[in-house]
Formats: sequence, C-alpha cells, structure tokens
Amino acid sequence: MALLGSAISSEVGLRLLLCPLGSNVVIRTACCSVGVVLPVYATFKAIEAKDHYEQQRWLLYWAVYGSFSLAEVFADKILSWVPMYYHMKFAFLVWLQLPSAEGARQMYVNYLRPFLRQHQARLDQILGLTYGEMTKFISAHQSEIQFGREVIVKLLASVNGMLMAIVHPLKKPGGHRAIEGPTRETEDSDTDIED
Repeated sequence: MALLGSAISSEVGLRLLLCPLGSNVVIRTACCSVGVVLPVYATFKAIEAKDHYEQQRWLLYWAVYGSFSLAEVFADKILSWVPMYYHMKFAFLVWLQLPSAEGARQMYVNYLRPFLRQHQARLDQILGLTYGEMTKFISAHQSEIQFGREVIVKLLASVNGMLMAIVHPLKKPGGHRAIEGPTRETEDSDTDIED
C-alpha cells in the first residue's frame, strides 16, 4: 500500500512539473528547492559529520551553482524567451547533484577551473581593487552606516512589537489583564500613620 501511495504522489509531482498552465510557479519553486534548500541541508550534514569527501562534493556544487547563477543574472532577458527553460534548469540542477553523474565535478574540472586559472591574476586584481574601494567607502561613510543601522534596529523593534500584538492580542503592557482589568495593589493602612 505504501508503494502505491509513493507511485501516486510521484506521478502527481511529475504532472505538476510538466503541466504547462501552472508550471511557472511550480517549476521555479522546484528549482529553488532542488538548487538551494536541499544542498544547504546536505552541506550542513557534511560539515557536521566531518565527511571530507561530502564537503568537497558540496563545495564543488556551490562553486558551479554560484557561477551558473551569476551567468543566469546576465542572461536572464534572453533565457526568459527559451521555451521550457526552467524545466531544463531543474534537470541541470538535479544532474549537478547526482552522485552517480558527478555533474558538479565535471563542470568544475572541465569549464570553471580552466577559466578561473586562466584569468586568476586579473580576477585577483579586480577583487583587490573592489575590496580597497569598499573599505574606503565604509570608512568615509561610517556615521551614515551607523545611522542606518540604528534606523533598522528601531524599525525591527516596532515590527516585532506589532507582530507580538497580532500574535498575542490579549497581553497588554503595564500589568493589565484583558479579562480582569488592571491589577490593584492593596495599601497598608499602617504605613500612612506617622508618630
């Protein structure tokens, strides 16, 4: 019976992925889940288990995935016109992760590593220049950054207060109880009398 339920749910999943009407939202969610959510958890497990082979496998994946994502940002306007692009992206992301295919290792060894080795000196120069300019910018605008940080902290505190009021509407500050009203303190009559 469990086997039948598994077959039905996988068939429904495949139909959702391949359905042309609602596929854009479904396939993009699937790409995000397969491309980011599952690898983050697998990377966490590899780090916690101190499994060096798995750590290297996921490090290669992230190098290839990051490069792919960077290229995708620049080619987005062209890629949006390609029919079934997100379906192909989904298949590519699965291929990158499959241990039997070692897609990430193949992409890294055959394409990414040779490209980075060829342009390593120029990339180091660009990164050094960028880091230096960022350091100058942060030093020059320290007061503005501090002001922005304070504004964000205050904004988050007020959002937190609003969310707490929504989540716990019966709790009121100042010792009031929603049903019983304000708390009353009894006064001792002996403290008011002086000698």
